[in-house]
Amino acid sequence: MPIRRALVATAATAAAGISALTLPPSAADAASGTAQDSSSVRAQAAVGFVVSRAQYQRMFPNKNAFYTYDALISAMTRFPGFAKTGTDAVKKREAAAFLANVSHETGGLRHIVEQDTSNYPKYCDTTRPYGCPAGKAAYFGRGPIQLSWNFNYKAAGDALGVNLLNKPSLVRTDAAISWKTALWYWTTQSGPGSMPAHKAMTTGAGFGQTIRAINGALECNGANPAEMQGRVNLYKKFTGLLGVAPGANLTC
Repeated sequence: MPIRRALVATAATAAAGISALTLPPSAADAASGTAQDSSSVRAQAAVGFVVSRAQYQRMFPNKNAFYTYDALISAMTRFPGFAKTGTDAVKKREAAAFLANVSHETGGLRHIVEQDTSNYPKYCDTTRPYGCPAGKAAYFGRGPIQLSWNFNYKAAGDALGVNLLNKPSLVRTDAAISWKTALWYWTTQSGPGSMPAHKAMTTGAGFGQTIRAINGALECNGANPAEMQGRVNLYKKFTGLLGVAPGANLTC
């Protein structure tokens, strides 16, 4: 099943304004790496991320202050295979693919929560034995990949050792947890596709399969070619910034 569905960050959405949960860009990240402290430098070196702080800032020049580079690096320590599998080109393609998809989901990392509030009550699957203890309208899209539905909050929380079923708001208030939920979905969940996005990018299946895993039911097979192409365009932009060819099988 898809994570949720509704948020498609478009120019119209941006023009309409951002929610109260959207903050100005981080001054530290806006420095494009010039203000890194020693602990941050050590963390990046330990993770060995193929995207530098300066490149991250270039990808997301108007991002929300919530989405710090350091929080992403911290979250990556829980997922050692992410952007660390295969050749340097494969690592860069996976990083670009992940960041392109989250950029599409959040309007360039500007939104923490789903913008269409009319969708909020839809994400409670009452057939689950655990129900929706935080409230039927509590499991709307949050975070870099817009995690949605009570069953996804429970599964992500169980995997991360955090009670997200009862405290879904943590995905919008704790940046490291927020990034971890995105990486959890990316590396382990197939969604409406046939494989997790991580597998798609590390086995040569291609970027198109990452779209299937995230929102394939609504964008692939001609369902919404404009939104699908928007993801592809971001991916090409980010692979170009990282100096690597995008590879084959870009669409779905």
